Amino acid sequence: MLSPNLKKILLNSIAIFLGFTFFGAGMAKLYADHQYLGWIGPTWLIERLEEYQLGFYGKFIALSQIFIGYLLITTRYKLLGSIMLIPMILNILIVTISLDWRGTPLVLGGLLFLNLLILWHYRDFLMPILNEGKSSNQPKERRKRTLKGHLIWTAGLALQFVSIAISNHSIILAFCTSLIGFIISYLSFRAEKISQ
Repeated sequence: MLSPNLKKILLNSIAIFLGFTFFGAGMAKLYADHQYLGWIGPTWLIERLEEYQLGFYGKFIALSQIFIGYLLITTRYKLLGSIMLIPMILNILIVTISLDWRGTPLVLGGLLFLNLLILWHYRDFLMPILNEGKSSNQPKERRKRTLKGHLIWTAGLALQFVSIAISNHSIILAFCTSLIGFIISYLSFRAEKISQ
């Protein structure tokens, strides 16, 4: 059995990995010349979909990947991110199976499994949702989130979208803006500790 600290480190590591995977994929689709860091693609999805007048849909996918990935990578809203990631992974999985992409469904199956580990850990939080608030297993008390913390986190997220626009002029400045956004979002936890 894992200790609570080790379990927390493992869950946060999984969330950060999943977050980087999808955040990087979305940013790479929208960054100038697809220069953002990432390990899954395709980065050319928007260009390919534009051939069928679906470029706006491709951008929506990329923005969704950025938002969901950011929820996970900053770990502040990893439960919400994990819930939202289920339909994202399943949609991508269906597309890759339909296009007969070899290997990609296996990778997505692995990512889905990691995501399910996070959801399993937070099953006590999910039960009131599934049972419409009538769960006998109430989750342990958590540190209260504050408006100040939410605003700080949101400012970090906003900088990710600003960095996309900056990437058309300076890739280094865009990366720096993205990094500053992450730092600001992680400071949301510290701001809440100080205020409590």
